[in-house]
Amino acid sequence: MTMKRFLILLTIVTLLVPSLLRAQETYREVTAAGANKLTLAVDAPRRLGGGDFAGAGEIAEVLRADMTLAGLFTVAAPAAPVAAAGIRPGEFDFAPWRGAGVDLLAKCGYTLSGDTLTAEFRLYNVNQGREVLAKRYSGRQRDLRKIAHTFSDDILESLTGERGPFTGKIAFVSNRSRNKEIYLMDYDGYHVQQLTRNGSINLNPDFSPTGREIVYTSYRRRNPDLYRRELATGAEAAISTHRGINITGAWSPDGKRIALALSKDGNSEIYVISRDGRQMKRLTNNPAIDVSPAWSPDGRQIAFVSDRLGKPQVFIMNADGSGVRRLTANGAYNVSPRWSPKGDRIAYCRQEGGFQIYVINADGTADTRLTGEGSNEHPRWSPDGRFITFSSTRDGGEAIYVMRADGSGQSRVSRGVRKDSHPTWSPRW
Repeated sequence: MTMKRFLILLTIVTLLVPSLLRAQETYREVTAAGANKLTLAVDAPRRLGGGDFAGAGEIAEVLRADMTLAGLFTVAAPAAPVAAAGIRPGEFDFAPWRGAGVDLLAKCGYTLSGDTLTAEFRLYNVNQGREVLAKRYSGRQRDLRKIAHTFSDDILESLTGERGPFTGKIAFVSNRSRNKEIYLMDYDGYHVQQLTRNGSINLNPDFSPTGREIVYTSYRRRNPDLYRRELATGAEAAISTHRGINITGAWSPDGKRIALALSKDGNSEIYVISRDGRQMKRLTNNPAIDVSPAWSPDGRQIAFVSDRLGKPQVFIMNADGSGVRRLTANGAYNVSPRWSPKGDRIAYCRQEGGFQIYVINADGTADTRLTGEGSNEHPRWSPDGRFITFSSTRDGGEAIYVMRADGSGQSRVSRGVRKDSHPTWSPRW
């Protein structure tokens, strides 16, 4: 789906700007009494004009699911509908919500005109009886879920100062077509779209900083080569086709370079190439196997995996290859590092029978296990650093999951019974 097809009309009501300025204050006031979570209720959407829309209830379902995952709220069941209750200030009574212990109330109204769906959202501080946020978006009927995800992002930005990641996409590998192809889906598993159709093995997708391109490795020519693909047009280019492996490609934060592992000179080493593959610089020079580079958010450092000490461990080096230091000191087999968007932590996998996901501070402290059920691999951060997506075998097959960055709220987002793996979360869509 392109931005041309989905136009978010940020039509803001008159009181929006002062409401936004009070949003941080609202969050502090509601939580000032202690560490209890905010209680948030999402009311049933109401028709404001135009025709009836049978799918309107899905808007509330999306908001509730997003807010539950956010972990900041206790999401309450909606109160019984009140006849003629509106969504705008003065059109409804706060008392029933206040009596039910609700702190924040999200309301939505919609107008359907032909195929155009316009949704108006309001967020209220129930205790103070005032509006916190109001926005209106327009799109096609099929954009319903994206419209709801957008307001979820706005809620988090309003209450925490940082926008949510719910409009992002997850690229992943699946055998849904009997081959390992690259797919794209909403972060919660909806709107699955097949990207590659080459009938081969395709692995390790990674988004460009703009979210408009991915790089991935494909065996379509019998060698693991690196490709760059434009998501809007489907145009592809082979950018690294050296003999041997061309794997684990990772975009630099500025989008101008790609770090990857090559074995063109015998063993696997870390290189950096330009986005078109024409310029190349070797970063590591060691008899060991070096793979899986991951850039720090500021582009100054690269984490990678090396068995130079006998077993795979995570190391960090400067972006020019200097200053190599070991990061992980625990465990005998640590792989698949990924830097958090804030640069303070690195997620990775440790083999403990199967694999489990850990996070560790960039200075090597606070090494913490997040998963424990099944084998869990390929952790990748959401663009705001609040969540991690990963693959797991806990349900028998391999599927994509998401969790909060502290390991709580682990939930499956893959739909169906095929094997899904190698997820990566896009920048905001």
